Amino acid sequence: MNNVLPKWKRLDNAAKIFPSSSSAIDSKVFRLACELKDLIDPKILQAALDKTMEKFPFFQSVMKRGVFWYYLEECDIKPVVQPETEAPCQPIYNNNKKNLLFRVLYFKKRISLEMYHVLTDGTGALQFLCMLVYYYILEKYKDDFKDTIPAFNQVSTLFQKEDDSFRKYYKKPENSSSLQKHKAYHIKGERLPDNNIGIIEGRMSLKSLLEYSRGMKVTLTELMTAVFIQSIHKEMSEREQNKPIVITIPVNLRSYFPSESARNFFTTISTSYNFSKQENSLDKIIEHIREGFQKELQEEKIRQKMNTLSALEHSIPIRILPLIIKDTILQIASMLEERSSTASFSNIGKVSMPSGMEKYIRLFDAFTSPNILQACACSFGDNYVLSFATPFENHNIECTFFRRLSEMGIETEITTSGETKCNIVKNVK
Repeated sequence: MNNVLPKWKRLDNAAKIFPSSSSAIDSKVFRLACELKDLIDPKILQAALDKTMEKFPFFQSVMKRGVFWYYLEECDIKPVVQPETEAPCQPIYNNNKKNLLFRVLYFKKRISLEMYHVLTDGTGALQFLCMLVYYYILEKYKDDFKDTIPAFNQVSTLFQKEDDSFRKYYKKPENSSSLQKHKAYHIKGERLPDNNIGIIEGRMSLKSLLEYSRGMKVTLTELMTAVFIQSIHKEMSEREQNKPIVITIPVNLRSYFPSESARNFFTTISTSYNFSKQENSLDKIIEHIREGFQKELQEEKIRQKMNTLSALEHSIPIRILPLIIKDTILQIASMLEERSSTASFSNIGKVSMPSGMEKYIRLFDAFTSPNILQACACSFGDNYVLSFATPFENHNIECTFFRRLSEMGIETEITTSGETKCNIVKNVK
């Protein structure tokens, strides 16, 4: 009889709020997907998943409730690939069921990874998906790789992948500075039935976008955020003009601290624009966003924000509170955070695969379960894909966004989910 206790891990700082704030309306599940050029073979995909799990063994965990905190515990449940039959980003965590915190789905030419945010962030999930696609392509097209097997550039050790970088880089703040919250304009409207989400996805030429953004001396994220703000403004009523539009933007902390962690390691910044006090022109919005980004993305400011958020976890009064009380506190904190945001925009960034594998892949994309309007972008090769996920029936903001890009000369191929409709001008496919 094996009496060895299973290994367990604390939730990282960013993950601690998700169990308390998860619900059927907001599952805290996000999706990364890769569309290949041939139909998916589920047997080969399962073999690829088995190999990938050897590199990410801590993903084979379940979440449990402790007296003071939730925690992750290793388990013997084997992940099994599944055909995609339900709406995206359905809840994964169930406190009455012992199950893994991610799922791998396939549909036609698409491999999708859905992840409960407790386990990892977009960067960690992308590491997993890229390795899964790597092993799948190696096996599916093995005759093409008889002479040379392309090397995967992920060289981090298991220890590095499992590292809790929040704990590693936490330093007690010298002063107890509070994080400023904005009173934000909120998008309202009828919600889709049965907690479904609407997806509108636009595929653009990365080269064209970069040429345009460089011509304006602005980053692509700043440009897209500005167009997003302008699109939201168009739907605001006159009496709502005095409320600022606030866009929340996740920031990958691996850009500021040496970390190979495949767990959560991110914070957020926000950019705010008030059309009752500021001009309604794209140039002015971009100028304001650029100045805000330069201020918020300074290393010292990012470090201070991370330490301030982490300080709550290290506070002795907070630590000794039983979990049932912590759950209530974190639910309130999540509600306040949501009230201070109009929408969010996440840039996953450029996806890279080993040389020689590009010809089998069409694109990567990403989106998350939304309780507010959320945009998420990533690129692969010349395909830049921006996906909107919304809980609302009205899609005017998303349609205005893509129409505005079209007016700027950026052609977009639009894909929508279910009955979602988006009437775009004629030069957009």
